[in-house]
Amino acid sequence: MAKKIKALVKLQIPAGQASPSPPIGPALGQHGINIMEFCNSFNEKTKGKEGMIIPAVVTIYEDRSFSYLLKSSPASSLLKKAAGIAKASGTPNKEKIGKVKKEDVEEIAKLKLEDLNTRDLKQAVKIIEGTAKSMGIEVE
Repeated sequence: MAKKIKALVKLQIPAGQASPSPPIGPALGQHGINIMEFCNSFNEKTKGKEGMIIPAVVTIYEDRSFSYLLKSSPASSLLKKAAGIAKASGTPNKEKIGKVKKEDVEEIAKLKLEDLNTRDLKQAVKIIEGTAKSMGIEVE
């Protein structure tokens, strides 16, 4: 018999840096799960990806056990890393702050393909290009 789900919690945590402090502690603690067990497991799974934000979807069951699924990093953080910038433009239609190559956009689209709402690589590239445009990053 399947376990009954109590809650789904979505978190965005820097890879290898999960700790029981906010926002992780309060978000998971209110459901009564072992926060340190989650933090240690998350840090072990994300070792080697330091510097990236890793979204996690934590499924909490009625018996206070949990499971979680790691997603790929947000497209915006991957684009910022590829363009070598710290933050996106405040006025992307007027001020362009960086450039990325078409090959970089294709690599990001391949990474994000399982999390996007398409299975076609060409459409995934268009989605990533749209994100870049809205951030003030030009695609060469």
